[in-house]
Amino acid sequence: MTKVQRTTTRYSDCFKLQVVEEIEKNGLGIEECRRKYGIAGGDTIQKWLRKYGKHHLLNKIVRVETRDEIDELKRLRAENEALKKAYAELALHHKCSEMVIEVADELFDMDLKKKYEQELSLYFKKKKQ
Repeated sequence: MTKVQRTTTRYSDCFKLQVVEEIEKNGLGIEECRRKYGIAGGDTIQKWLRKYGKHHLLNKIVRVETRDEIDELKRLRAENEALKKAYAELALHHKCSEMVIEVADELFDMDLKKKYEQELSLYFKKKKQ
């Protein structure tokens, strides 16, 4: 089994700019440019276009934030974290309460949840009258 030896070719910045300019101004395709200049790498010219081309600026999003906006964002993120923790704590408390009711149901052989709902219903009926 023979190994194919790769050769690394380094191109000057001037040459790279010339190739990029030819693609952008003259409308020459990447493959045509590769063949014309004898560039072996398939991704080489695309990298040059991203680095030196005019269109590389279009993909960047620049966001300008004031100090107040940054502070507000930090405050909101901290508040969000606190709310997530509080929700987790309440969900755990609710789950524990449900388990206590289930154990009490088994222990006393009755449906406490149903009994509570009935009492609550009677309470509201009396309150309406």
